[in-house]
Amino acid sequence: MRAVVLVGGFGTRLRPLTLTTPKPMLPVGHVPIIERLVDNLSKGGVNDVTLALGFKPEPFIEAFPNGTCNGVMLHYAVEPEPLDTAGAIRFAAEFSGIDETFVVANGDVLTDLDIASLVDFHRQRSAEATIHLIAVDDPSAFGVVATDEHGLVVRFVEKPAPDTEPSNLINGGTYVLEPSVLGRIPAGRKVSIEREVFPDVVASGRLYAMATDDYWIDAGSPALYLQANLDLIDGTRDDHRCAGVQSGASVDPTATVSGSVVGEGATIAAHAQVTDSVVLAGAVVGRRAVVANSVVMGRIGEGASVTDVVLGLNGRVDAGEVVSGELRPSADQT
Repeated sequence: MRAVVLVGGFGTRLRPLTLTTPKPMLPVGHVPIIERLVDNLSKGGVNDVTLALGFKPEPFIEAFPNGTCNGVMLHYAVEPEPLDTAGAIRFAAEFSGIDETFVVANGDVLTDLDIASLVDFHRQRSAEATIHLIAVDDPSAFGVVATDEHGLVVRFVEKPAPDTEPSNLINGGTYVLEPSVLGRIPAGRKVSIEREVFPDVVASGRLYAMATDDYWIDAGSPALYLQANLDLIDGTRDDHRCAGVQSGASVDPTATVSGSVVGEGATIAAHAQVTDSVVLAGAVVGRRAVVANSVVMGRIGEGASVTDVVLGLNGRVDAGEVVSGELRPSADQT
């Protein structure tokens, strides 16, 4: 089974972290998002993945120089220009010569979805396209789907206004597609699979959807990226637990680290307090600094207090500074 993974976005919601690192290469529980995603695809029978790349392709190529990830073959389809979701799928599929049923996954979604079950559902219904659905409390920020009792999609609404959505089941960002879908995607311009292609398949009566209650998170915003990390240490995902503090991190014995993920090469100095946060590889938290509900790539000075902050690579919080609710870019972006 082959798959296309969409990793060509700019990651604007996760800035300043993505000013220096593509979103799918950011670690969740010390492992890059893309690696976790490919691993789940592999468990579902996918053995060949094409990465639909655009923005910063080099880090992906450098991370997997032998062209494999967890035993899965990788191909790199680099768009000459942004083509939106459907355009990227068509470009990547044609680049790799995909000519049979294939899987598509958004590169910032982490899920425990059984991919093989989704493929079986798709084939049993002779669908042209099948969408994975997940229930959320507020569906207005997503693609909302209404189906009949057999899973046939009867209505597909992308990001409906609040209180107008036909259901609370949203597009989970994993699809099974027949090659014929590629013929529905116009060449030479940006095309959205959610807004243009799926409604076209609905009109032909061949778009299906399967809802599950698996773990699912869109890790593309700071709060949800933080949550995705903490879910791996608080028991939310027992099958995917990780150590909170990497063995290569330096944590002073007098420092307090609680409910947090600390990456390899990070430094937590004497009497510092880190709570419900992610301190990424190489980051520094100074003496007596207090960090809460934050994601840190850069340096936090002695005695500083940081709450609800996202600190980019080489970004600084000066000694004694008090910062709350701020996105602080890397030094070369200020």
